[in-house]
Amino acid sequence: MGSVQAAGSVRARYLVYFQYVGTDFNGVAAVRGTQRAIGVQNYLEEAAERLNSVVPVRFTISSRTDAGVHALSNAAHLDVQRRSGRPPFPPEVLAEALNTHLRHPAIRVLRAFRVPSDFHARHAATSRTYLYRLVTGCHRPAELPVFERNLCWTLQADSLDVAAMQEAAQHLLGTHDFSAFQSAGSPVPSPVRTLRRVSVSPGQASPLVTPEEGRKLRFWSLEFESQSFLYRQVRRMTAVLVAVGLGALAPAQVKTILESRDPLGKHQARVAPAHGLFLKSVLYGSLGAASCTLQGPQFGSHR
Repeated sequence: MGSVQAAGSVRARYLVYFQYVGTDFNGVAAVRGTQRAIGVQNYLEEAAERLNSVVPVRFTISSRTDAGVHALSNAAHLDVQRRSGRPPFPPEVLAEALNTHLRHPAIRVLRAFRVPSDFHARHAATSRTYLYRLVTGCHRPAELPVFERNLCWTLQADSLDVAAMQEAAQHLLGTHDFSAFQSAGSPVPSPVRTLRRVSVSPGQASPLVTPEEGRKLRFWSLEFESQSFLYRQVRRMTAVLVAVGLGALAPAQVKTILESRDPLGKHQARVAPAHGLFLKSVLYGSLGAASCTLQGPQFGSHR
């Protein structure tokens, strides 16, 4: 679970789960250089400096999220090499220390685990689930309660045809070339992905929304599960399903869009706003000799 380095010090690798409200960040990835933008990773690594590792600590993020996207539970691995004679930090001590030194209130470390030295947080993930939140019944942005601002996509409509959205979503299930739902900017060897689960269901407002506000507003949740996704795939699929829910597309047209493999088509070029999207969970299967299953906290659906 650790490797011996020079002068008797031991390098230990950890898997950490962390969450954040993405509104203030330029995405989860660190921003290097002199740019004024900053990522969640910058704050995590700044906190890790206080661990006094012999070698600077760098976080390898499991799932990259764009500016404005949130995470209920993202994951990363990091190596900490303490000075000679000092044992590795227990995982719970590491998590507490990172939280103590985090300078941004919108980031929190949830849990930490010791993992083998060759464990990779991105490559070893077996499942990723994203949640997208929508709200109807809100005709102007100013009508949205302040406790829901930047946490859902406000649709200027009174209702959605959820049955049609659920029918359309079935065309996305399974293994397909998802080129039609990929944005440029992050080349991958193959656009083929397997969408294991997609759901459209009634959602739940923040408990801080007043009963009067709650009577006119309706919240909806879309969930997507796959081992991995293409760049902005979830936000593009969401935009197409919303178009179905608003009557701008028929469910069968989603199959046509998927089979076109054309990301510049009239209907699929739209990308749902970043602020409605949450990375809900990252799961890992067996870790070989460790023979355990690691997973972060599980968050219930917004139902």
